[in-house]
Amino acid sequence: MGITLIISCLTQFSCTVKLDREGGEPIDIKIQKIEKNGFTAIEPQGRIWTFVSPCLVQGTVSTKATSKATFYLFFCIPVNPGHSRFIGVGPRNFNLWIDPFVSRWMHHILTNLVLDSDLYLLRVQEEKLMKAGPSNWQKVCFVPTKADTMVSLFRRWLKKYADDKVDWGTNIYGTITPIHPREQLMDRYWTHVVNCSSCTEAYKRLNALQLFLQVMSIALVAIMAAAKHGAISSAARYTLAVAAILCFVGSKWLSHFIYKNFHFQDYNHSFK
Repeated sequence: MGITLIISCLTQFSCTVKLDREGGEPIDIKIQKIEKNGFTAIEPQGRIWTFVSPCLVQGTVSTKATSKATFYLFFCIPVNPGHSRFIGVGPRNFNLWIDPFVSRWMHHILTNLVLDSDLYLLRVQEEKLMKAGPSNWQKVCFVPTKADTMVSLFRRWLKKYADDKVDWGTNIYGTITPIHPREQLMDRYWTHVVNCSSCTEAYKRLNALQLFLQVMSIALVAIMAAAKHGAISSAARYTLAVAAILCFVGSKWLSHFIYKNFHFQDYNHSFK
């Protein structure tokens, strides 16, 4: 599942195609080589994707105008059937004036959106593949476009050099845990946040801010209720009321933001 997930996600990282609703054009990915140590595929724009056995995918973008190259590195390490550990590194421009103000957790939020977009589908696909058997993968996986070349290429490589499966060291191929509910499968907190220092710190601070806004909202309402008639002017009372409402609304919005970005955000492919 791991490498298939990353290779599938590469189409989203590198693809400018937006079909149906926005229009687009096909991506003609060509195979350069396939061997025991991996394979290489090239896009017309000069982007080169290389899979290095057993769990590294590297993307290189060559720019003729500047003679520079941009690198993407993806490690997807199979842990056990149905589970993989993902480590990714992408390009970042440290010369931008806004860069010092953009923390790592902000970048991680965007990355998680890409990963989540295919996670559930691939998990369902993996279970169907297990039931059908590795040699019958084409019967349960429909990859009709040229943009799916690397997915098909990985399956060819796996069949030729790895007997169509990951060698776990034990006879557990074909055993996989049942599909969990979407909220559990794509739970970002336990799969990412607790293991990321930047996201953990942001999570704590945002929760503290949410609690502060809640307390402020209640405190401001209490002040207005406790103040005797005429003790504060109408303008001051109006200001306190507006501040209490803003704190309450801000707290509710922040609660939704925290849940969506640090716990669970569903992905509906029919609207993407």
